[in-house]
Amino acid sequence: MSDASKGVVLGFFENFSAGNFDAALGQMTDDATWWVAGKFELSGTKTKAEFGELVKGIGAAMPNGLKITPKGVIAEGDRVAVEAESYGELANGKVYNNQYHFLIELSDGKIKAVREYLDTIHAKEILVG
Repeated sequence: MSDASKGVVLGFFENFSAGNFDAALGQMTDDATWWVAGKFELSGTKTKAEFGELVKGIGAAMPNGLKITPKGVIAEGDRVAVEAESYGELANGKVYNNQYHFLIELSDGKIKAVREYLDTIHAKEILVG
């Protein structure tokens, strides 16, 4: 299942980076959660619906979208670890360029849980202000 799991996760990031948010969200289970590390406004656990609202806000904040490029992927069963880098230019001219580690759990070929580790100071400074 590891190769199939990698394919699901890589497909998710391809859809996300292309701005195909509905397709990306469709790759998540209905009860999926997305947890973000840290102690700032974007941190904590979000439901699929809450994550969807956050993602759709990216279009307004970043007219050219947010690209997330996987740099390394390791899978074992239904768990996929991804090292990644993002790049996006905000409408106000600021550049968001972060480094991540995602630990993603799948269930029946869909993303069930994501744990996102990132530079929270950079995220807060650029995305929250």
